[in-house]
Amino acid sequence: MKLVSFAHGGRQGFGVVVGDQIVDLEPHQATVGASLHDALSRGTLGRIADIAATARPTLALAEVEYLPVIPDPGKILCVGINYASHVRETGREMPQYPMFFTRFADSQVAHGQPIIRPRISQKLDFEGELAVIIGKTARHVRAEDALGHVAGYACYNDGSVRDWQKHTIQFTPGKNFPQTGAFGPWLVTTDEIPDPSQLTLTTRLNGEVVQQARTDDLIFSVGDVIAYCSTFTELRPGDVIITGTTGGVGAFRNPPLWMRPGDTVEVEISGIGILRNGIRDE
Repeated sequence: MKLVSFAHGGRQGFGVVVGDQIVDLEPHQATVGASLHDALSRGTLGRIADIAATARPTLALAEVEYLPVIPDPGKILCVGINYASHVRETGREMPQYPMFFTRFADSQVAHGQPIIRPRISQKLDFEGELAVIIGKTARHVRAEDALGHVAGYACYNDGSVRDWQKHTIQFTPGKNFPQTGAFGPWLVTTDEIPDPSQLTLTTRLNGEVVQQARTDDLIFSVGDVIAYCSTFTELRPGDVIITGTTGGVGAFRNPPLWMRPGDTVEVEISGIGILRNGIRDE
């Protein structure tokens, strides 16, 4: 299934994407939950699949405003320097452990909404990434069991304000400016993506490919990352893990390539779809 969070008619909701339409789950929220986060917490994806098999779509995708896939995640954990191609372009040594930083929920935008270049900087960079949405509580899980705790996957653009990211060795300031992280367009459940290491990730800026890699170039796999996270924190349904970006980011090009107002950036992942955002100044 493809599950989308949206706003329509003054309310927020979620539903199942069927072609270019949505099976709106508002009439069923008493049994499946009031939001996608709520549905994951209640473990109702099976019930939603049953509803989608028989219910008729009532909304067109074109008439709703997309919301971030999970608008209110309890945690957004981001892995840095996790593609071999990206390690090579940075000149770093291969990491022994996953490197983590956090992103705040209010720094996110949805598919179709503008990513905002902050007034304090012109060094706004793109980072196409695979997002993992947790569907089952995970604590001290083994890597080989970790995918059983995943609800699904989405596209992510971990927009980075590079000069603020590099003020110190801690990445957090450059990763949390308002409306710089794009999350969407929807969640694709794991039955459609049984092996997240066999996907192709492509980032385009104004139609030109700037990043492209297979997810088997990840240094730490999705299972490895979940296992590591679950050791230092409890992962809960609706939590999000951003798994890292591949080589080709703007900061390591000569000359550097930054996103500017009027640009359009797309992150496409095979089996998931395309996350598209314009760029606008604060």
